[in-house]
Amino acid sequence: MRTRVRGWRWRRNPLRRRSDVVEAWTVVVVALLLFVGAPLLGAATAWWGYGQAQAIVAEQRAERHRVRATVVDKTSDTLSSSQLGGQHSYRATVRWSAPDGTEKTTTARVPTGTRHGETADVWLDSHGKSVPPPSDGAEVWQHSATVGSFTAIGTALTVLLAHRGVRAVALRHRMTEWDRDWALTEPQWTHRRA
Repeated sequence: MRTRVRGWRWRRNPLRRRSDVVEAWTVVVVALLLFVGAPLLGAATAWWGYGQAQAIVAEQRAERHRVRATVVDKTSDTLSSSQLGGQHSYRATVRWSAPDGTEKTTTARVPTGTRHGETADVWLDSHGKSVPPPSDGAEVWQHSATVGSFTAIGTALTVLLAHRGVRAVALRHRMTEWDRDWALTEPQWTHRRA
């Protein structure tokens, strides 16, 4: 049967070593870092990531514009469909009218099921190239939550790894202290000369 004495590292007793005190304080610091530091760092990083993502979305909205285009023809890769923004799409040749009245054509992704002659919303950059639509609010929040979560997890793992290292060093020091003290005590118990 084992008996655990709580707080023995904090109380004065002849068996307590300096390494025990260091290890006890390390546990307190690790607990604070895990339960306060890691979540705060994760929240701060998520907040920073949210601001960065908002800036990118604002930049995307400034340089991209949506036009209503008519599907002229499907391209040769009509069989390859991709999932873009939660809906399946394929590449097709589309035509639209520029603000100056000129007709322009390009290859763009249109929703699956769009037939020849139908219109579809297409996102273009300032050069008239097809681009994905700007990110929405849900993607920004998802990005922020992901950055914050991984920061908090990474911080917690780093703290736990450092704690493991401190415990290994404390154990090595504790064993050295025990060996040194036993070298002094053993001759008195066994009546041998050292």
